[in-house]
Amino acid sequence: MKVIVLLSGGMDSVTALHDALQSHTVVGALSFDYGAKHHAKELPMAAWHCSSIGIPHRIVPLAFIAEEFSSDLLQRGGAIPDGHYEEETMKSTVVPFRNGIMLSIAAGFAESNDAGGVVIAAHSGDHAIYPDCREIFMDPMARAIREGTYARIELLRPFIATDKAGIVRRGAELGVDFSKTWSCYKGGDLHCGTCGTCVERREAFELGRIPDPTPYASTAPLPPKPLQKNA
Repeated sequence: MKVIVLLSGGMDSVTALHDALQSHTVVGALSFDYGAKHHAKELPMAAWHCSSIGIPHRIVPLAFIAEEFSSDLLQRGGAIPDGHYEEETMKSTVVPFRNGIMLSIAAGFAESNDAGGVVIAAHSGDHAIYPDCREIFMDPMARAIREGTYARIELLRPFIATDKAGIVRRGAELGVDFSKTWSCYKGGDLHCGTCGTCVERREAFELGRIPDPTPYASTAPLPPKPLQKNA
């Protein structure tokens, strides 16, 4: 199947790109510039991987999100919180309905480019904080995309039941250069090592038992996973 991959430049989407190459014909990758604090570090990683495998890469500008939406992830938002990625404070980094918007654009782009599928790297570790990464959202979104396109575009989510450690292991199997990926939401010169996405990245390499090539500004002990509300 010809597919389009949603490619942020983070370790999940980069692994999904290389995973898709094993079973599909990747005809392009889409990145989105919606004014996030870390885009200057992350988007070049997406471009690097596309260039390295020789596929078209398109960055879609979404200035209205940068200007009108509320999220600490955006340049106009507040400070990025430190701590475990499942902490309630991390909800401040959610960009409202981000995946819904990006998938809608990707579906139209895929049909316009004779592709039959769109690949997104949403995974089980996203479920605690991001409502538009959960299968309860992805399944009806997949049906809407399929029924709303003449080509009956499929929404492929290969990691929806996989945790981030599993993604790291899969990436290692595929030979992914994780040093050419970016996670830190703060977007500094180095990964900070303490924000939720850095904690998740560090934990994934540790649990996956894969060497972490990432330089961090801090390698302080990882914070514990918060207790569930119903615990």
